Amino acid sequence: MRDQMRVVVQGGGRRGRRAGLAGVLWGAAELAVTVGVVVLLLVVHQVWWTNRQALAAAHQQVRDLEREWALPSDPGSDPSTAPVPAASPSVSASGAPVASASAEPAPPAGAKAPPAQESAYGVLRIPRLGVVVPVAQGVDKRAVLDKGYVGHYPGTAQPGAEGNFALAGHRNTHGEPFRYINRLRAGDELIVDVRGQRYTYVVGKVLAETSERDTGVIAPVPRSTVRPEYGYGEPGAYITLTTCTPEYTSKYRLVVWGTMRR
Repeated sequence: MRDQMRVVVQGGGRRGRRAGLAGVLWGAAELAVTVGVVVLLLVVHQVWWTNRQALAAAHQQVRDLEREWALPSDPGSDPSTAPVPAASPSVSASGAPVASASAEPAPPAGAKAPPAQESAYGVLRIPRLGVVVPVAQGVDKRAVLDKGYVGHYPGTAQPGAEGNFALAGHRNTHGEPFRYINRLRAGDELIVDVRGQRYTYVVGKVLAETSERDTGVIAPVPRSTVRPEYGYGEPGAYITLTTCTPEYTSKYRLVVWGTMRR
């Protein structure tokens, strides 16, 4: 009788240990599923929801600009008459420091100054991609790029001017206006509207990959300092689009260049 009771007690101990291990494994599985769901929700928020928000806000800004331009011109409300902002360090579409250009000289007396820093003052249209996006002064990540705008690099030329009108934009998330600029080909149009003016550029060259610190790509006469076989050799009126590559990374930069149609 005692032996039988001893066997029963030992068997119960094994079952208890097994039940305890199963409980631990079950709890770990539940925790893993919970963490996975949280991470998935964060990804959905970052990739989908913030994208929709920024895209909607950017389209609204385009409509606001177009309504403003349709009104009688008021010199006091023209952002291009604002004081010239100090040139700030250039940054990439991901917010990391990148190529910088020398500061623009003060405009001649009577000439229009650059738009106010971080304000939207133009619209970029890329017909081939169906892109219509505001252009803002500066390339600050939070104040410009994360709003779904494209940012104008400080120190580079204004639209329609001699030199290089250089722009940065997100390739992924926050409106991702430059997601598909790798699909642009020579001859595609890049149209820039500013109050009362339209400037049409024509894509000429694409640099599929270069360093984030390739300062030459936004120079007045753009030419890669990393891959000097890419770029231009003579002064002109250029446009440059820059974004991150490969997608969902910020390791390298993708560059599209165009020249203004006369």
